[in-house]
Amino acid sequence: MSYYKPTVIQSYPKLGNTVTQDTLYWKKYRPPVQIKEFGAVTHIDISSVAPYNYAVTASTRIHIYGRYSQEPIKTFSRFNDTAYCGTYRDDGKLLVAGCEDGVIRLFDVEGRAALRQYNGHTKAVQVTAFTSDKYRLMSGSDDYTVRLWDIPTATKLCTFTEHTDYVRCGCTSNLNADVFVTGSYDHTVKVFDARMDQSVMTMEHGQPVESVLLFPSGGLLVSAGGRFVKVWDMLKGGQLLASLRNHHKTVTCLCLSSSGQRLLSGSLDRHVKIYSTSTYKVVHNINYAASILSLALAPENEAIVVGMTNSVLNIRHRKQHHKKNEVGEVPTKRKRPSYKYFIKGKDYMPKKSDYLVSRPVRQHLTKYDKLLKGFEVSRALDAVLQSNIRVKNPEVTIGVMQELNRRGTLQNALAGRDEKQLAVILNFLNRNVVDPRFTAVLVNVAEIIIGIYSSVIGESSVIDKQFMKLQELIEREIDYQEELLGALGMMDTLFATMTTKKEAVVPRNQNCALITGAEQAKSMAIA
Repeated sequence: MSYYKPTVIQSYPKLGNTVTQDTLYWKKYRPPVQIKEFGAVTHIDISSVAPYNYAVTASTRIHIYGRYSQEPIKTFSRFNDTAYCGTYRDDGKLLVAGCEDGVIRLFDVEGRAALRQYNGHTKAVQVTAFTSDKYRLMSGSDDYTVRLWDIPTATKLCTFTEHTDYVRCGCTSNLNADVFVTGSYDHTVKVFDARMDQSVMTMEHGQPVESVLLFPSGGLLVSAGGRFVKVWDMLKGGQLLASLRNHHKTVTCLCLSSSGQRLLSGSLDRHVKIYSTSTYKVVHNINYAASILSLALAPENEAIVVGMTNSVLNIRHRKQHHKKNEVGEVPTKRKRPSYKYFIKGKDYMPKKSDYLVSRPVRQHLTKYDKLLKGFEVSRALDAVLQSNIRVKNPEVTIGVMQELNRRGTLQNALAGRDEKQLAVILNFLNRNVVDPRFTAVLVNVAEIIIGIYSSVIGESSVIDKQFMKLQELIEREIDYQEELLGALGMMDTLFATMTTKKEAVVPRNQNCALITGAEQAKSMAIA
């Protein structure tokens, strides 16, 4: 029986991020549950008391969802126009929301009709929040004003008119019921005290402010706007502590983990970045299908709830530990053979009296190796051009191409292709030709394809587009290489001028002067 040596697939280093404890922690979530809303999900607020329901503000409605429910358990729809910022009170009994018509509505979570209406704003109210004493609420509006209201009497307590543009975000302090923070499109973040007539602190963010977050301790304040997330030290009068620029588009929402050690930011670039609050570096990244408008974390980080511009509510629940059965015992997995079982007899040394019985080892070949063994080169190439191989494991396709080139049959394997088959090969080239791991092989393949099919260029628009794309990719890569060589030349020039110099000239001249002076004195003495 002839022996066939399988095709050697070269292993390449896998590119990727280092696996850290944060990576393992934030990946322990189940596949997302997606719920279609009536409009873009602009705000999400999770109740701080059990059963931890969350209020989702979208279009003209506020839906209340249970912890694991996929259908709303309650709906507040008594709005004349778009609703904004549905927010729970700390005890979870009341819910407040603003509206496009400028009216603030207060709801009982157990009822449906509004308990109170607060009139006074002349434009849309997009910011509402309860103070920590539970008897007042703060509101910010597109009429540039910030107001404080008394809940029982529905009267206005004070008005601040320092902002010069829309007020789109705000929060209240957990430690002091009189302190609250607002962010505006006038690029400023202001800290107000209800006992004062004006703001007590102002920070310049530099971009329209989309979200603000006050740490539970009250010592740090985070603002988001544009591509920046900025951290301010409240104890030092609003001094800038850190400026983070890790998003590619506008940052729209902020959130803090239950422990306070991780900060989350959502953006229109479809990413949620997770920062460490000790180093302010990104420790993990979560990708979503659409631009993110709102973000919330359930207590103990049990769930991540994200609202997007495509009207989808995305919910990811943390994977639970094994639950106990009725007897109270944790179900155990089937016990598998131990490691010692598999290495049993590996170290046995045969004796002289032993008789060795050899068993032929059956050789298992892959599909493309079986075809190569039968000299079916075209079918072998087709086998590694399947989508599950060429996309997930392109090194296998490259290995077979190298083997065909070594045999001298690569041209025969590439010839005789129809339009569909040739389009697949060209698509693979366009995806991987600029990858430095595969460039040497694929450039040779591209030259062979151009030599075979140059006579049919212009007969198929699909093939012509693929060839044009390949040409653009190669020309762009050549331009990059030329720019890189120019940069390397400039760097060599700079490094050459920065080399260490020899000994200083001044001490050497001084030594020479001393020597000549001594010689002159000696000659005079002789004379």
